[in-house]
Amino acid sequence: MARVIGGLVLGVFLCATAGAQGALPDDAHAVAWLRGGDETYEGVSYTFLGSGEWTLRSDVAPQPGAALELLWGSKGDVRSAVVRVNGHALPVSGGGDYRGFRWLRVPLPDMARGERYEVLLQPGEGKAAFIAEVRLTLPDGDPARPALDRPSHRMTGTRKTTAARHTGEAFPDMRRAWDAPAAAFRESAGTTQDAAAFRQCERHARQANEALYRSRRFVDGWLAKSDPATGLIPRNLGESRDYWNGRDAAADNYPFMVLTAALTDRDLFEGRLLDMLRTETRLTSRVGRLPDDYSFSKKGWRRERVELDAIIFDAAEYVKDGLLPITEWLGPSPWSERAVGIVDDIWANAPVETPFGKIPTLNFEVNGDLLQACSRLFWFTGDRKYLDWAIRLGDYYLLGTNHPTRDLAKLSLGDHSCEVINGLSELYAACASAAPEKRAAYLKPLHELYDRLLEVGRNEHGLFYLTVNPRTGEHSDKLTDNWGYNYDGVYTVWLLDGRADYRDAVRQVLGNLKQHYTGVGGLCQSSSADGYADSIEGALTLLNREPVASAEEWVDAEIRTMWGRQQPDGVIEGWHGDGNSARTSLMYALWKTQGVVVRPWREDVRFGAVRAGDVVYVVLTTERAWSGKVLFDKPRHRTNMRLPLDYPRINQFPEWFTVDPAAAYSVTDAGTGETRVWQAGALAEGVPVSLPEGGSACWVIRKSKGL
Repeated sequence: MARVIGGLVLGVFLCATAGAQGALPDDAHAVAWLRGGDETYEGVSYTFLGSGEWTLRSDVAPQPGAALELLWGSKGDVRSAVVRVNGHALPVSGGGDYRGFRWLRVPLPDMARGERYEVLLQPGEGKAAFIAEVRLTLPDGDPARPALDRPSHRMTGTRKTTAARHTGEAFPDMRRAWDAPAAAFRESAGTTQDAAAFRQCERHARQANEALYRSRRFVDGWLAKSDPATGLIPRNLGESRDYWNGRDAAADNYPFMVLTAALTDRDLFEGRLLDMLRTETRLTSRVGRLPDDYSFSKKGWRRERVELDAIIFDAAEYVKDGLLPITEWLGPSPWSERAVGIVDDIWANAPVETPFGKIPTLNFEVNGDLLQACSRLFWFTGDRKYLDWAIRLGDYYLLGTNHPTRDLAKLSLGDHSCEVINGLSELYAACASAAPEKRAAYLKPLHELYDRLLEVGRNEHGLFYLTVNPRTGEHSDKLTDNWGYNYDGVYTVWLLDGRADYRDAVRQVLGNLKQHYTGVGGLCQSSSADGYADSIEGALTLLNREPVASAEEWVDAEIRTMWGRQQPDGVIEGWHGDGNSARTSLMYALWKTQGVVVRPWREDVRFGAVRAGDVVYVVLTTERAWSGKVLFDKPRHRTNMRLPLDYPRINQFPEWFTVDPAAAYSVTDAGTGETRVWQAGALAEGVPVSLPEGGSACWVIRKSKGL
C-alpha cells in the first residue's frame, strides 16, 4: 500500500518471510539495528508501543534510498504505528492473517546533509504495534558492519513509558454491595425450595447490578470525551480522537451507549443520545444517507474524496452491529428509520455486476453484514425488496463460484469475516418461511458449508480456528473469539432442518469451555476486553437455547476478567471496542434478571430472577426508598421484529422469560402471601412498586390456569 503524507509518498511493503527467523531480501544492506524488548510472543522478545514511545538514534549518515525494516508483530489482527523521522510523520499499518512476526519496509525521506537519523515510534490508529527488531538499511550497505548476531550497531534506543493504566478495582466503593448479600434481603416465608430460589435471585441481582453499573459508567466515561462542538464521540482516544466514523464509533460504541441509557437513564436516552443520532445523520451523510468520516478539527469530511467502497463498508457495519441491536430491543424508532434509510441507499449505489444482479461490494465482511441486515429488515418492514437483495448475495455465495468452503482457498472465521457464515443462515431462515423454492436451492450448498467447517475448522474442544483452508484442511494455530457467531449459523440450520449433529456440536463446545478455557489467556488466547466480550456473547446466545451448567459457570468467571479492564473514569480500553464490552455486560445483566428491568433505574436498586420450569422467581432490593415499575420482557423477535423464528443472531439480546401476549399471570408476594393476576400486557408495561428504605420484595410468577 502507499499513502501520500505531507507531500511524501510512503510505501510499506510486507516481505515474504513468514517468521522471525526469515532474512530480509536486502539483508546485506542493514547498517544498524536494535532488537528485543520486555515482552515475549511466540518465543520472540518485542517492544509494545501501546505502553510507550520508542526513540531510536543512529550515527549513520543519511543516504537516498534509506529505509527502516520493522519486524512487525501480528496476533491475527492489524496493528498500527506512526514512524516520526526527524519531524516527518509516517503512518504505518500491517499485520492481519498471521500469528508471529514479519517484516515491513518503510522508505525514509531524504535528509539534509549533516543530519543523523532520529526515529520516534508511536502508537497509531487502532491497535498499537509490537515490534521485535528495527533495522536501518542503506542502498550501498556497509562493508565493515559486524555480523547480525551482534545486538546492535550504531543504534541506541530509549523508551518513554506512558502512565500506567489502572489495574485494580475501578469501583471499590461498590465492591461490598456486589459481593455480599443485600442487608435488605429477606427470605421468602414459603417453602425451603422457594427460599433457595430467592437466595439465587438475590445473587443474580448483585451480578446484574454490577453489569448495569459498569455499563452506565462506560457511558459517562465516553460522553466526557465527546467533541464539544458536535457532541459526537471520537473513534478512539488515541491517534483518531479527531473524528467520528461509521464502522467504529457509530457501529461499536455509540449504539451500546444508547441501549445502556434505555435501561438505566431514560432522560439521557431520549435527550442527548437521540440528539447524537440526529447530529451524525445531519453531519455525516455524504452519499444520500450513507455516512462518511467527520473530522472535528476540519468541521467536515476527513477524506477529501468520496470513496464509495469505504463508505458502504462504514454504513453496513453501522446497521448490522449497531442499529439492528437497538431495533431488536426498541422496535420502530428513529434508530430503525436510520437503519432502513442506510440500507436502501447502499443498494441504490450498488456498483458490482454479478450474474445474479448488482451487489454493493465484493468485501466478504460487508456482504455478511448485508445478508443479516436485509434478512431481518424484510420481516421488520414487510417489504419484499430486502429479501430479494439478500437472495442476490445468497445466490452469489451458494449458487455461483464463490462458495465459502468449495471455492475459497482461505477462509477466516474471526471478527470481520464470520458474518457471511452466519448471514447465510439468516437468509435461509427467511426463505424457509417466505421463499421455499430458495430454501430448497440453498439446502445442499449450505449444509456442505457447515459440514466442511465442522470437519476441518475446529479443534478437539469444538472451538473454531481463526483461519482455515477448507480445501486442504490446513488451519492457523490461533483460535477465534468469534466461535459462537459461527455456531449461530450451525444452530439455526439445526432448528430448521433437524440436523442433530449440528446441535451436538454446539453442546460439545459449551461443555468444554470451563475445563479448557478458563482464566487469563485461556479465552481463545485473547488479551483484549473485546475478545472476552465476543466470546462471552457467543456463549450467552447459545446458552439461551442449550443450557449447559458448566458453561454458565464459565461465563460468570470470564466476565469478571473482562470487567477488570475498566478504568475508574468508566472508559474501558479507550477505543471503539469498549462498546462491545458494554453490549456483553447488558446481555449478561438481562440473563441474570431473565429480561426483567426496572424504571427508573438507580445504582442501589438491585433486581434478579430465576426461572424454574414454568415458575419465575424475582427479588428486588433497595437501600433507599424507591418507587417505580418492574417491567417484564416480551417475545421481541415477534413483537418488535416480526420474525417467524427466534434463531440465534449476532448482537441480539436473547429472550429469557417473556410474557405470552395472550395469557395472564399470577404474581404472589412471598412475604405477605398476597396474589394478584395481571394480563401479560400490563406486566410488559410495568408493575408499580414502592419500597421503603432498606426494603425488598420477593415474587413468584406463574401463568394463570385456565387462561
